[in-house]
Amino acid sequence: MNLLIRFLESLGICKITDITPQTIRSYLVFLEEKGHNPGGIHAAYRSAKTFLNWWEAEAEPQNWRNPIKKVRAPKVPVEILEPVKPNEALKLLSVCDTKSFLGLRDCAIILTLMDTGVRASELVSITRKDLDLSKGKIVIRKGKGNKFRIVFISDKTRKVIQRYLEERTDFKSFLWTTNKGTQLTYSGLRQIIRRRSKDADINPPSLHSFRRYFALQMLRNGVDIFSLQKLMGHADIQILRRYLQQTEEDIRSAHRLGGPVNNLLGID
Repeated sequence: MNLLIRFLESLGICKITDITPQTIRSYLVFLEEKGHNPGGIHAAYRSAKTFLNWWEAEAEPQNWRNPIKKVRAPKVPVEILEPVKPNEALKLLSVCDTKSFLGLRDCAIILTLMDTGVRASELVSITRKDLDLSKGKIVIRKGKGNKFRIVFISDKTRKVIQRYLEERTDFKSFLWTTNKGTQLTYSGLRQIIRRRSKDADINPPSLHSFRRYFALQMLRNGVDIFSLQKLMGHADIQILRRYLQQTEEDIRSAHRLGGPVNNLLGID
C-alpha cells in the first residue's frame, strides 16, 4: 500500500473518493515502467483491491462507485514449473547412507516427497498417528486451507520409513526428527536438501519441485487428472495446469502413439 499512497500523493490525490479507474490503471502502468515484474504488479493490484473493497464496506459512501470494479487484474504469464529431474533425484538418494540414522531419515524424506507430492509444510507436520504403514497411507490434516486428505506411499517408501522408525528411540509424536530429537522444521527440511545436493554435486532443487515431479510422473504413468487433483489437494483442477506442462518428449511420444497417419492402415 505504501507504493500506492506515494503514487497518489504525487498526483495530489489525498481522498479515497478522488481515486478513479484511470488512476488505478495509471498506477499499474507506473509500476511496469519502474521495472516491477508481472507478479509484483498483480500483487499491488490485489492489495489495492482489498483496501478499496474494505473501505467501501466500512464507510458505505454515498454516490461513490468503487473504481477497482472497472479495472481488470493484470495478467501474469504462466511459467513452466520445472520438476526435480529423475536423475538428480536418484543422485540425492544415492548419497543418503541408509546405514546411518540421518541417511536413513533423509532417504525416507526424499522418497516421501517424490511418492506423495505433499507440500513441504505438510510433510513436516505429519505425526506418527497420521501414518498407516500397514495400508501404505498418510493422512494430511494440515493441508492448504486446513483441508483434510489422504495420500499413499509405495512399498519401497513404506519399507524405508519403517526402517527409519525402528531406529527411533523416542516416543515423540512427530514423524520427522532432527539429530537433536526435535521436530524437523521447514527450514530444516530445506537444509537437508541443500546438504544432500552438495554431496551429490548438483544444484539444490526447490522443495516444491518434488511436488511438480510427482504430478508430472503421475500424468505420464496414466493417472487421470481428477484423481491427481484429489491426491495433490487442489480445490480447482485448473491449478494443475502449471504443474502439468508436458515436455517435448512427452508430446512426441503422444504423437507416436496416436498419430493419424502412423495408425492409418494400408500405408507402408
